Amino acid sequence: MAETIQQRIDGITEMLMADYQKGRVIDQIKSFDYPDRAVIIDILEKLKTVIYPGYYRNSNYRTYTVRNHISIILEDIIYHLIQQISIVLKYAPAYREADCEAIQAAAERITFAFLEQVPKIREYIETDIDAAYDGDPAAYNKDEIICTYPGLFAIFTNRIAHELFVLQVPLIPRIMTEYAHSLTGIDIHPGTTIGKYFFIDHGTGIVIGETTEIGDHVKIYQGVTLGALSTRGGQNLRGKKRHPTICDNVTIYSGASILGGETVVGKGVVVGGNAFITTSIPEGAKVSVKSQELMYNYDSSKPVERKDIELDDAWFYVI
Repeated sequence: MAETIQQRIDGITEMLMADYQKGRVIDQIKSFDYPDRAVIIDILEKLKTVIYPGYYRNSNYRTYTVRNHISIILEDIIYHLIQQISIVLKYAPAYREADCEAIQAAAERITFAFLEQVPKIREYIETDIDAAYDGDPAAYNKDEIICTYPGLFAIFTNRIAHELFVLQVPLIPRIMTEYAHSLTGIDIHPGTTIGKYFFIDHGTGIVIGETTEIGDHVKIYQGVTLGALSTRGGQNLRGKKRHPTICDNVTIYSGASILGGETVVGKGVVVGGNAFITTSIPEGAKVSVKSQELMYNYDSSKPVERKDIELDDAWFYVI
């Protein structure tokens, strides 16, 4: 007689119960809760209301003044952020043996320390909006940038996540930045240090590593990687400078890769598309891939026209 569906389910369940006994990382049943990704994303979305009070409102709350609305939002953020930080602090070595009271007190302290940085975050984001508007002729107004630009959302998320990262909050900063990554295709590690007036144009495929340092007035385009030369050292490389330093007023065009912790791109440098850089670039240089050649054959009665990109003074202005 053929097995019933229930019997087959029971058989698979027993098979999985046996498989869970092999002692692997994926078999662990933690003794404490995991952070709730949905709650963390909701905190991030509510922080958009705090950062941009005139652009985002939570329709669940019926309030008549900005003060009342922000106060209610803040209470919600504080409650849930304390709860989520309390959960993840168990991942930090300093709190592995701490009791619930100590963890709760630390979570409250960290939450309020983070919220005290919100004016600074808003100051920096204002400059990012200015950089996007000044740097993109396709932007018709700043409202368009705030409401639609994926680069600004990725930067907004990173600036929030970075402050939590600086406060040594485990997991939550990465959940935030990976959420932005999933929506925008822009992967910025929360450890990245970013100055004012940062502009990401288009943005898809950008990767910026943990120890990258970015100065003021930096513009980067899609497909750029600011990465490590090698990660073969694995965990032995943790905490070491593995990613480049990008100084002020640098422009990096699409597809360029700049790698290595000792690599410094000097002030005012322009890096052309698809360049592969593993050594420092002096201030004011313009970098392009050697011997690129364009070929035009638009009329069979005329010979092919060749043009050397390196001899074209306008190449680095075109995107």
